[in-house]
Amino acid sequence: MPSEKHPKAKSVESLRHAEYYDMQRTFDELYARSQAGEVFDNLMELILSKDNIMLAYRNIKSNSGSATPGTDRLRITDIGRLPADEVVARVRKIVRGGTNGYTPRSVRRKEIPKPNGKTRPLGIPCIWDRLIQQCIKQVMEPICEAKFSSNSYGFRPNRSVENAIAAIYRLIQRSGLYYVVEFDVKGFFDNVDHSKLIRQLWSMNIRDKELLYVIRRILKAPIQMPDGHLENPKKGTPQGGIISPLLANVVLNELDHWVESQWQNHPVIEKYSYRENAAGCPIHSHAYRAMRNTNLKEMYIVRYADDFRILCRTKEQANRTLIAVTKWLTERLKLEVSPEKTRVVDVRRSYSEFLGFKIRLRKKGKKHVVQSHMCDKAYKRVKADLVKQVGNIKFPRACRGESGEVHLFNSMVMGIQNYYRLATDISLDCNNIGRAVDIVLKNRLKAGKSHRLKKEGRDLTKSEIQRYGKSKRLRYLAQSKEPVYPISYIRCKKPMDLKRNVCAYTPQGRSEIHNDLQMDTTLLLQLMKATAYSRSAEYMDNRISLFSAQQGKCAVTGKTFESVSDIHCHHKRPKSLGGTDCYGNLVLVLAPVHELIHATNKSAIDSRLSVLKLNRQQLAKLNRLRISAEVKPIDSEEIALELNSHNGMTKEIKKTV
Repeated sequence: MPSEKHPKAKSVESLRHAEYYDMQRTFDELYARSQAGEVFDNLMELILSKDNIMLAYRNIKSNSGSATPGTDRLRITDIGRLPADEVVARVRKIVRGGTNGYTPRSVRRKEIPKPNGKTRPLGIPCIWDRLIQQCIKQVMEPICEAKFSSNSYGFRPNRSVENAIAAIYRLIQRSGLYYVVEFDVKGFFDNVDHSKLIRQLWSMNIRDKELLYVIRRILKAPIQMPDGHLENPKKGTPQGGIISPLLANVVLNELDHWVESQWQNHPVIEKYSYRENAAGCPIHSHAYRAMRNTNLKEMYIVRYADDFRILCRTKEQANRTLIAVTKWLTERLKLEVSPEKTRVVDVRRSYSEFLGFKIRLRKKGKKHVVQSHMCDKAYKRVKADLVKQVGNIKFPRACRGESGEVHLFNSMVMGIQNYYRLATDISLDCNNIGRAVDIVLKNRLKAGKSHRLKKEGRDLTKSEIQRYGKSKRLRYLAQSKEPVYPISYIRCKKPMDLKRNVCAYTPQGRSEIHNDLQMDTTLLLQLMKATAYSRSAEYMDNRISLFSAQQGKCAVTGKTFESVSDIHCHHKRPKSLGGTDCYGNLVLVLAPVHELIHATNKSAIDSRLSVLKLNRQQLAKLNRLRISAEVKPIDSEEIALELNSHNGMTKEIKKTV
């Protein structure tokens, strides 16, 4: 099952980041130039620009994998503590400062167990090398996206497993393509030919020789095996590297376009008139009808990373396609196909597996409709994982405790439901799993009153009420009062096909994904470029995040910032008292408000209060910040008396602190 959590939210977050650092217009330009067929021979200057490096830091910081150390044992937090200018200078030095050019550190190999007892090798680069890979990916992605096929869905912006499953459903049910050719490439990521990959990048007009040299050095970075010895790879791109998914799509993009050239985009279709649908996509029904009378093989590809399916209309076409594609992969890409897992499936008679789902057609009247379930491996794995976690609830690990184990169980349930709800018969699968899990829950947690499951517990959150509030199977632990989410309470979701006009690198395409930033972006860019000497990279990045989160307004007064000089970034807990530059410890306020937070002299306080004229709520916010900074709060009654004496006011002001 591909690792994908809230792809839409992640894509929106990535777009926001690019807008913060004013890189979105640059990426749009790269995308447009790539579509026009321009050659890119000077990309390293853009890759090593300050804005791109700081954007890369921000994107890595928001990734949970940034906490995983490489062979040098450093994490993204170690980079965040350094001054921003030092981070930029060091990245440039690593890439260009060595006598032999860029030399990445060794990649830490980690073996991930698979359900079949085997392991999946992952490569974890050092954090500085990850930062460099992210810089490269940000610049290369818009160029490659303009060249990629519309039939690939894995590890691409604004595309997801849901879109791939929707495409499969549409092709087998609406288009009547009943024969699915299942392919399995042996160890794809470990067998990518480096020279072939560099030539493919060159054919995409990425012809910056310095960049291609850096990519080749990344591919040939030594791998530190679990026993400590180093291996120098001659082929492959390690899973776990930030740039690896993009390079994998570059390799298989040639396959996508070759399959499309056999039928979907065959030159003969241009000889026939066509119309466009509401989304602006051409409808070549007349051309395809005429092409079916020829010897051409009708085939359509749906690919998610290295997992792909080719759909055909007849069994003969499917068998010919299997032979042709297998030969093409071997001769063209030097990739070996597993004969045991490569086959032709008639979905009217048996299931075809794809991305953790098993899919077939069942007869309904005179038509065939899609019927899908969890695949058998996924079913067994999900059941075993949930049962195991129930045992952890009864005997909690010291690092988590009972509540922590329940939260982990609940997150597992939600993750399973979010992914597999695309299956038409997922309710049947989850009901069967739910019955088995419920039995284990009752048996494991019945001993002792403290572990008994109850029908009442703590109040549910709004999201919990929306999701599980009507379930009769919802139970609570007697001691912690925490709810245990029912895996069986699920409803099928119809997968949504990809909108053709959605694109992360055009203003029109982005409008389908998110709204523009609701603030003064000019001031945001000025703030981004404003020099803050000796400030850490984390501080500089969080300052921009706060400006967006506060919509360009003071956290105390609510007034809109008018210039960079007005903006002061305040540490709620001063660094002298142990405070850090983390996001939660910072807040943006107006300059006089910042001065008032730290002011202790009565005359200074009075003069600034007379200028600001804070109301009761604003004063309460100010006092909370003063208390966090261990400064005596301002007494609202004293302020009221002074205001009454100076202005003749008689209105009583209530005490807030």
